[in-house]
Amino acid sequence: MNGFDFDVIERSLGYLFREGMVFTLKLTLLSATGGLILGTLLAICRLSKFPLLSWVAGIYVNTLRALPLILVIFWFYFLVPYIGAWLTGASRPIAVGGFTSALITFTLFEAAYYCEIMRSGIQSVPQAQTNAGRALGLSSTQVMLFIVLPQAFRNMAPVLLTQTIVLFQDTSLVYVLSLTDFLGAAVKVAQRDGRLMEMYIFTAFVYFIISYTASRLVRYVQQRTAIAR
Repeated sequence: MNGFDFDVIERSLGYLFREGMVFTLKLTLLSATGGLILGTLLAICRLSKFPLLSWVAGIYVNTLRALPLILVIFWFYFLVPYIGAWLTGASRPIAVGGFTSALITFTLFEAAYYCEIMRSGIQSVPQAQTNAGRALGLSSTQVMLFIVLPQAFRNMAPVLLTQTIVLFQDTSLVYVLSLTDFLGAAVKVAQRDGRLMEMYIFTAFVYFIISYTASRLVRYVQQRTAIAR
């Protein structure tokens, strides 16, 4: 460790966290929120009594889950501007921006995984709960919103949080698009100062601390939900 330069880490802390980590956390939270909403809708579609709706949702989920995330990132980065131009009727590709493209990619990709989690959560709610809601005169939509989904979210909260941790780690893949996430910021500092080992070790340490802390939170939530049941 005699040649290890701790000073380069100290000098770069402000840039790494103010630029890189803020980008990473923003992308994670927005993608998780959008993915969970879309994934819940997809889960409802997959459980729908309408075969066509269930089939379309199943094709979407199974297709995205079968593709490497890095490939999907490249696809959307280059295709989204053309898709936007097609939807708006513009003659040229629309300048979407790296962050917007990454946000769309992660939202659509993670929705496939959140869908399967929420589908399991919805199926875990006893049928008697649904029957009781209908006996009270609630519509199918009201039963889903006020009875089924709250219990499904509670039952699957640990798994949803675990998937969000995976999403947080996967956001480092936007480095291939030259976006300044936490890893991208660390690489820029490493290349500027010629300190690859120091920055990669520090980056791994930060990811480990955040992921480990979040995993402890998942265990706590899992214990709380087990007590509630």
